[in-house]
Amino acid sequence: MNLTSGQSFFGRRAVRKAAGVAAVIAACSGLTWTAVSLTSSTSTDAKRPDTCLYTPTGNGNGNKSVGVPTYDSIAARRPFMLTLSTSEGPITIQALTTQAPCTTNSFAHLAGKKYFDGSKCHRLTTKGIFVLECGDPAGVGNSDPGYSYPNENRKGATYPAGTVAVSKAQPGRNGGQFFISYADPVLRMPPEWTPFGKVIDGLDVVQKFAAKGTATGEPDGAPKEPVVIDSATVQYPKG
Repeated sequence: MNLTSGQSFFGRRAVRKAAGVAAVIAACSGLTWTAVSLTSSTSTDAKRPDTCLYTPTGNGNGNKSVGVPTYDSIAARRPFMLTLSTSEGPITIQALTTQAPCTTNSFAHLAGKKYFDGSKCHRLTTKGIFVLECGDPAGVGNSDPGYSYPNENRKGATYPAGTVAVSKAQPGRNGGQFFISYADPVLRMPPEWTPFGKVIDGLDVVQKFAAKGTATGEPDGAPKEPVVIDSATVQYPKG
């Protein structure tokens, strides 16, 4: 989800919006996306598979050896909650296991391997769209866990406050990075990223970090106050 002047996140469709939206776009003209993280992809979505294709990338973070997830099509659809513990309090996410089973299975695997523990959220946006991006143990936004997997659940996808969706370390490469929408976007976000969870408790925690802005004061950059995920744990319902 890093920025360059080369590739607009919003694309040509947003430029053709009505004048009111165009004014917002003008105000947010600095927000452009690169092919490093929250980038668009031309690949198609997975079809609620009996198996998931987790493809080794050879690009995993050397300090976090996690292997490749196994996949059981029934077990992967079992509901669970993912809790991120931070200095401001916990953030609890309901996993959308039936809509995005490959993705949620991957995140449960990574949490079990303590992939996220001690990692810093590396990006905050505070204008136009409102997201906190996390999930890179290196804290810079260009690492993946050593494998990738297909997009899911993107048809008609929107990203209102509380949405948790996959961001990308490389174009078309879903891995361990994700973003949390802490407010409804002002601008339309095209359905390019797999929504795999909803914050059911602790959205105010994200908003507290966001209220402090970025380290540079710009509308896009590293959070001013470091956002550290102390631990990420999965809880399955009893019974």
